[in-house]
Amino acid sequence: MENLVLPDSNFYINCARAGLDPFVELSTYADDWEFATCGMVVLEVCRGRSNPNVLQRFRERFAIMPFIAAGTTVWEQATQLAWSLDRRGVVLPAPDLLIAACALQAKAAVLTADAHFSEIPGLRVLAELK
Repeated sequence: MENLVLPDSNFYINCARAGLDPFVELSTYADDWEFATCGMVVLEVCRGRSNPNVLQRFRERFAIMPFIAAGTTVWEQATQLAWSLDRRGVVLPAPDLLIAACALQAKAAVLTADAHFSEIPGLRVLAELK
């Protein structure tokens, strides 16, 4: 799906740090993009919510988004990405490799502030939404 976007954890975290509701920010682009999530993004984002009410709101919002599951195929792709990138001297964090493998599986772009995602072959990377 060409308009499917998987926002990386840092999108949500950066919005929250700036005092913005990341889900409201995404909704302003809902006419042009469909936003999905995956388990690693939910884990990374939710673990940092200190207020139980905010955590519950984030969980509720994530629950209504399309979910890209990390089954065996995704884990195998993440492992292969790690192996091949490591051989080129490009060592990326395992959570980011899993997020990238989820996006590749769903043919989604990754919305991220992390430039290292651009090292992943075949992954569409968005620094911002237009």
